[in-house]
Amino acid sequence: MAVHHKLSVLAVSLSAALFLAGCNNDVAATDSATPAQAEPATPVGDSMTDQVIQPTAVITHYADLAHAVFADALATAKALDTATDALIAEPSEANLAAARQAWIEARVPYQQSEVFRFGNPVVDDWEGQLNAWPLDEGLIDYVAAEGYQHELGNEGATANIIGSSSLTIGGEQLDVSQLNAGLLASLNEVGGSEANVATGYHAIEFLLWGQDLQGYQRGAGERPYTDYVVGDACTQGNCERRGDYLNAATDLLVSDLQWMVEQWSAEGDDNYRAQLLALPVEDAVQRMLFGMGSLSLGELAGERMKVALEANSYEDEHDCFSDNTHNSHYYNGKGIQNVYLGQFLRSDGSELNGPSLADLVAIQDAELDARLRTELDASMTALGAIKGAAEQEDQPVFFDMMIAPDNAEGAALIDQAIAALVGQTASIEQVAALLGVEALRPDDAGHAF
Repeated sequence: MAVHHKLSVLAVSLSAALFLAGCNNDVAATDSATPAQAEPATPVGDSMTDQVIQPTAVITHYADLAHAVFADALATAKALDTATDALIAEPSEANLAAARQAWIEARVPYQQSEVFRFGNPVVDDWEGQLNAWPLDEGLIDYVAAEGYQHELGNEGATANIIGSSSLTIGGEQLDVSQLNAGLLASLNEVGGSEANVATGYHAIEFLLWGQDLQGYQRGAGERPYTDYVVGDACTQGNCERRGDYLNAATDLLVSDLQWMVEQWSAEGDDNYRAQLLALPVEDAVQRMLFGMGSLSLGELAGERMKVALEANSYEDEHDCFSDNTHNSHYYNGKGIQNVYLGQFLRSDGSELNGPSLADLVAIQDAELDARLRTELDASMTALGAIKGAAEQEDQPVFFDMMIAPDNAEGAALIDQAIAALVGQTASIEQVAALLGVEALRPDDAGHAF
């Protein structure tokens, strides 16, 4: 759980700064104990020169952004569920390819949602059932014994839920004969091991691609569609149960995302959104900035790139079965930029824009705002270079190839992205200080940069 730190009186300092900025409109001070929903949001256009932006409007729009991002994650998860249902009902190369594409598309909004994780306990406490990694995939299904790397001492690492009717893990006998969403949820981190991931995007990824046995070479997992064919053509056995597991995992994913969408809905008065908007302004703004800084520094730069690069470990690649890591990293970065700028490009092509942290910062310190905008752009350029290398038509270079011990060019691309993320985090901390946050201390996940 992220540690949240006490802040100074943000709203009073903001109001004073807005007044001193010389805007023509009157600025009403906001007491630090005033709930975030106490003032109406002020609509914003492209130019903020003659407009007053209330901190409460920024917080409200932040909640709107979260709701939109999770709603898009839910919609794409439903499309994934439909595609996997088709695969299970009629296994074929085409249906397997369609399900894989639906999974890749579902990752786009979800990865942008992770900026809401670290600052908001409701997301941080919940996300382990959706996006936990790395996983010991032998918990779920068959694996190739040769080269299979797993957590030492993990009893669940080769349990093979799909191939078993009962398991004994941690001295406890478990009935797994009936595969359903409730059972899978109960098996997540079974035996106390975080590597025992039974649910979420990465469990589904493994069920669609299978193990990536290519090492540092080009190529993702190659699970055949016949792993879902019931009858004589079934490969590796247990094809019906494999379909049951995939069906339960996608159903659970949809259910979990539906719950999170409801937590951010403006229609509810007893959900997390209501709690956030009832916080003192300074506490709510701290959550926004802590989420940005922690994803930028400890999680994306640290856990998701630095660890894999320094250890040359493709097992620490985020989307390791599908070789989709370049997209996951890119859209994490996009999520951070979204929150600062108050924007989100939705899955249907529409754009959501509104009052933002950037608006508040620009009025007080235009130079700091310009610098952070430039740094966010630089991070997206660096992450885009990783994405571009993986998507080039001729000889694509995927993340697990970039981290190979002898790939200096790949390492340089990753190092540039890490440096850009570290740089923008320093400016995020300066923004926090400007807005009255005494000690943001974004989570560095124990990494030295």
